[in-house]
Amino acid sequence: MRLSQMLFVTLREDPAEAEIPSHKLLLRAGYIRRIGSGIYAYLPLMWRVLKKVSQIVREEMDATGAQECLLPQLQPADLWRESGRWDTYTQAEGIMFALTDRRDTELGLGPTHEEVITTVAKDMIRSYRQLPTHLYQIQTKFRDEIRPRFGLMRGREFIMKDGYSFHTSEESLKKTYQDMAQAYSNMLRRSGLQFRAVDADSGAIGGSGSQEFMVLAEAGEDEVLYTEDGQYAANLEKAVSIPADAEPSSFTTFEKRETPGTETIEKLCKFLKCSPTQVVKNVLYEAVYDSGMTVLVLVSLRGDQDVNQVKLLNELTKLAGNYQAKTILFLTVPDAEAQQKWAAKSLPLGYMAPDVADDYIASNPPQPPLGKGGQQDSNPPLGKGGQQDSNPPLGNGGQQDSNSPLGKGGQQDSNPPLGKGGQQDSNSPLGKGGQQDSNPPLGKGGQGGVSPKFLRLVDRTAVDLTNFVTGSNESGYHVVGANWGKEFDLPNLAVDVRKAKKGDRAVHNPEQTLQTARGIEVGHIFQLGTKYSQAMGATYTNEQGEEMPLVMGCYGVGVSRLAQSAVEQSYDKDGIIWPVAIAPYHVIISIPNISDTQQMEVAEKLYAELNQSGIETLLDDRDERAGVKFKDADLIGIPYRIVPGRSLKSGKVEVVERSTHKSQEIIIEEVNSTLKQWIKEAIQ
Repeated sequence: MRLSQMLFVTLREDPAEAEIPSHKLLLRAGYIRRIGSGIYAYLPLMWRVLKKVSQIVREEMDATGAQECLLPQLQPADLWRESGRWDTYTQAEGIMFALTDRRDTELGLGPTHEEVITTVAKDMIRSYRQLPTHLYQIQTKFRDEIRPRFGLMRGREFIMKDGYSFHTSEESLKKTYQDMAQAYSNMLRRSGLQFRAVDADSGAIGGSGSQEFMVLAEAGEDEVLYTEDGQYAANLEKAVSIPADAEPSSFTTFEKRETPGTETIEKLCKFLKCSPTQVVKNVLYEAVYDSGMTVLVLVSLRGDQDVNQVKLLNELTKLAGNYQAKTILFLTVPDAEAQQKWAAKSLPLGYMAPDVADDYIASNPPQPPLGKGGQQDSNPPLGKGGQQDSNPPLGNGGQQDSNSPLGKGGQQDSNPPLGKGGQQDSNSPLGKGGQQDSNPPLGKGGQGGVSPKFLRLVDRTAVDLTNFVTGSNESGYHVVGANWGKEFDLPNLAVDVRKAKKGDRAVHNPEQTLQTARGIEVGHIFQLGTKYSQAMGATYTNEQGEEMPLVMGCYGVGVSRLAQSAVEQSYDKDGIIWPVAIAPYHVIISIPNISDTQQMEVAEKLYAELNQSGIETLLDDRDERAGVKFKDADLIGIPYRIVPGRSLKSGKVEVVERSTHKSQEIIIEEVNSTLKQWIKEAIQ
């Protein structure tokens, strides 16, 4: 391709809308153009990159026996209601574009295709003889991100490969799951990327096991925890670890002490001259279930630990049946405005104890008006894993812990919707798996007219503490020397909802400590099991003639996200450094002076030869200064630049490697074979 004939415009300044290097560079180098919020045009250079990534994905998928298809982007709401995910995607996470057609039929633009593919399987798969089978597609997806950002990293329209497998057994599923893990590793390796496969939370997709594939980059939104021995790696949302041992308490008797101005763990420990490992902090959350019930959750955990909202969300989702619900719509730390809607009196924020009285909750909390889609207009949707974007957990007694890092995502909801009724009684007997077997007493508008109660959970880090420090339920005062079973009842629900962090000991080997890295999620594989097939009645007949639910797997790769993540991982002050395998072109010939007959002849000759031999080559034949051409070549990141300049006198051209800026003069007749060898070595 000749640059003089290409739609090619570069920018010298960073666009104001761009926040991270890859977004800035793709805009500056003319790869993409913003059309609307989270919506981008893929220009010719970018489209070549995306086609190369797609081809690598196709080859690796086809090698496993998967079959490519194409599924509809427009999906009936009834399919999503059948699976139970319509409310989750249109209200809780709020990421589905939903619409009503002229026949008043509700539809959604597909953010994912589990429902559609399960319907296809339900209609077409009859016998075990047809299994296993694996279908995939590469297609544009849609997600109504509330805060689109970072260009193609978090857009409202993006290109994705999603695949779905069907099996007769978990064993068969696990084999395909392992095949996909290998295929995904191959895809990223062939794309020239440094990556790490990590254990992950399944989020709204569901299923038992899942694994994410992270491209390592400083601008990554995800934090990865791993061990140096290579035996453990997990997303922060999923990671488990052994925390540091608690220091012995210096308090031996129980007493109430005046502790003015100690709303944070840091201030409290400085005032009392104690370790945060001796403190039990109590964090208040507000959960809204899809049944409309609001549950106020009090989590007690060790003072040096922070709540992992994804883990908490998963624990609360297990209890959904107790509230006549299937899922959680919102999970927030209620601020002062939110508390006014349900609090009977002001909470002693910063000084709450594990036994803060249930009478702080009004017996009949008001129900605010709902916005479009059944949710409050002012309430932002939940982020990944169902948590509110970027809301830090509060420290002791509901205050913000100054030592806790921010979670993934955005802002706290200042005005979440409230349901009527109540909370779980923390003292009622637990059923199997730590859940209550029967429905807990509900407040007014629920069952039995019983006053609402806090749902009390205790993180395992706090269970074994003795003579600990905690709130007193009176502002300006804490208690010291407290013990479970004496001054405070230990909550019945003991859970792991703490954030693992760098420096923690590894569960598989306590001699290994967790390290941290930033990553960009570009792939995710799930063992779905029978979640969708059971809900939607997708069955097959086994060898004994019995009708059984299909066992499913799900596998996604963000094609457009992978392309941008390559830029985020590899760039310098001059521009993009594309891996050779996915670069839009292998070579660019930059003619310093198009008025020089010899330069033009050599450039044209090499341009024809290289393209004919399969080396994809750009010819910069624009009437521009040499310096402009060299800057543009570096900016767009083509792996090799040929300059037919002063070295022509000795029958040579200058060849510059983009990644190292190393330059060497090569005899014109040897350029083709030399570049062919370099490219072959680079993509092996």
